[in-house]
Amino acid sequence: MENIKIFACKSAESFTKEICDHLGLPLGQMDSFKFKNDNNFIQIKETVREQDVYIVQTVQPPVNERIMELLITIDAVKRASAARINVVLPYFPYSRSDKKDQPRVPVTAKLIASILEAAGANRVLTCDLHNPAIQAYFNINCDKLQAQYLLRTYFKDKKIEDMVIVATDAGSSKKAYKYAEFFNCPIALVDKRRTGNDDKAIATTIIGDVEGKNAIIFDDEVDTAGSLTETANLLEKFGAKKIYAGCTHGVLSGPAIERIAKSAISELVVTNTIPVTQEKRIDKITVLSIAGLFAEAIKRINEAKPLGTIYE
Repeated sequence: MENIKIFACKSAESFTKEICDHLGLPLGQMDSFKFKNDNNFIQIKETVREQDVYIVQTVQPPVNERIMELLITIDAVKRASAARINVVLPYFPYSRSDKKDQPRVPVTAKLIASILEAAGANRVLTCDLHNPAIQAYFNINCDKLQAQYLLRTYFKDKKIEDMVIVATDAGSSKKAYKYAEFFNCPIALVDKRRTGNDDKAIATTIIGDVEGKNAIIFDDEVDTAGSLTETANLLEKFGAKKIYAGCTHGVLSGPAIERIAKSAISELVVTNTIPVTQEKRIDKITVLSIAGLFAEAIKRINEAKPLGTIYE
């Protein structure tokens, strides 16, 4: 690897150090603090002239603060004459605001893409977008990694018998089918209805046979865990034995931890695309590191090698 520098925004330092350890590279040095008037200040403490620069940012609350910090860091690197600026966003912010599905609402995911591009980013590297179409919102390269290989390996190693893969709604059935194909097991579908913009989901019935089986729910993210716990409790009602869940992004906001603790879920597996704080790491939650996958992707991008075979 040549002419490469990797920098971490404040909340991403732990994740970025993992990446650097995988690659055998030092973490780039930068100062980040706030003035008393609440304005952010960033200074890159080493030369990045004509370098292939990677800026890593994990997006946990306060989300808007993380976005602003990232934009200022991009600008600092751009003005320091970096050859190429690559933004690493393991979890893409505002990814659920991906379409105009109501009157007079924004498409904020598109706005974030435009802002990153305007700030000076040449590439974005992310993972498991809520809607794959978000990649098309960019006029620059956007590479999307997938956590399904990490999650399915974890559950394969558990050697779970009498397995059934559960899709939380019709929209996730395609992804659930791929998991079912890998595990060579049946699939079930939850009939779920949303009542509005309050994140409340109501699961009404199960399509498929789950009685006496060990159910695994796969999804791209778990936010307030309302949908997930409704699904788990419904599966228990329909006779499922043990209920597991695997999600790429553990947003775990609001009442999520309390809901998971009280639910029928035996184990929830998430990756560290969003840092899971210690107080959220209850016994039911397992966190897998995806930093190694991002490290390999960064290595291949720097060496102009394809990402398509990365999972092999």
